[in-house]
Amino acid sequence: MHERYIRWYTPHLSRDFEMLVFGHGGGLPLVLFPTSYGRFWQNKEFGLVESVRWFVETGRVTIYCPDSVDLDSWYNRSIHPADRVRTHMGYENVIIHDVFDFARRECGRHHVAVGGASFGGYHAANLAFRRPDLVSHLFSLSGAFDMKDFLNGYYDENAYFNNPPDYLQNCTDAWKYNHMDIVLGTGEWDICRDENLRLSGILHGKGIRHFLDDRRWCAHDWNWWREMLPHYLSLV
Repeated sequence: MHERYIRWYTPHLSRDFEMLVFGHGGGLPLVLFPTSYGRFWQNKEFGLVESVRWFVETGRVTIYCPDSVDLDSWYNRSIHPADRVRTHMGYENVIIHDVFDFARRECGRHHVAVGGASFGGYHAANLAFRRPDLVSHLFSLSGAFDMKDFLNGYYDENAYFNNPPDYLQNCTDAWKYNHMDIVLGTGEWDICRDENLRLSGILHGKGIRHFLDDRRWCAHDWNWWREMLPHYLSLV
């Protein structure tokens, strides 16, 4: 499987940023986020990339694994909650203006797919719902979506527009998601199952088409995610 390491300076965070790319830049571009505390190599190290090797080697998918800044944003208890959200928004700009644009150029596509497990599912879902003009597919594996626990009771407009259960609940233009394939993967032993059921209920109430994959005997761990992702890509 062809692998590339890419590093560049991004003005959106005023620092160097790292990413692994798997594939030759063809097919569907899939931006795959790491879990909490995860780095750009995590999805490779834990076998999630390997689980979809066939899709990469046959040119159906090119996978982009960006770094995260969660320890500087949502998990950074040493700064004010407003600054946690602002740091996250800087990260979002890196993904949109650097990673998405690079992936779209390489693959010759206007839209990208996004995915991730656990906290990576949050990053994927939040970007998909905030920027449906850029995203064609969302693959959330045991995603966590409500960010209020990271804000110590603080809440402002930026926090609202980065908390999918809140802004989707008040969505009045659900038609903009009509083109998107949305998958929420979870299971009966998943610690994030309730969050997935809640988000699915919100989407259903807004008439937003999606697939809630609520699996039996499925928990919140890599072995299950390595089963989910290739199955979801097989549906594309």
